Amino acid sequence: MEKDNFDEIIRRSIAIRKKYHELEMTHHGSEWTVEEDALAYLTDAGLVGRDIMSQQLRWPKVGSEAELEHKLGENIWWLIVLAERSGIDIKDAVHNFLDKTETVLK
Repeated sequence: MEKDNFDEIIRRSIAIRKKYHELEMTHHGSEWTVEEDALAYLTDAGLVGRDIMSQQLRWPKVGSEAELEHKLGENIWWLIVLAERSGIDIKDAVHNFLDKTETVLK
């Protein structure tokens, strides 16, 4: 299967988040707030750190390689979701960051 372009990744990410909102309504009677999404992202970011430590043999954990791949993808998904929920175009944000950083490092 061919890898998706970034627009398609964004579209799929937002569609998945909408499905999770439906589950939240079913289980809790309300959707998670942006703050709750941010907390979930930070939790997953912390797990990336542990999985990296495990991959580098600095933390004992079985199965961390597959989880690391999953969590890296999930963290990108969360960033897309957080950008969308905050009214920020993630493509512009990444482009602007790269431009600014490349200029600083010249």
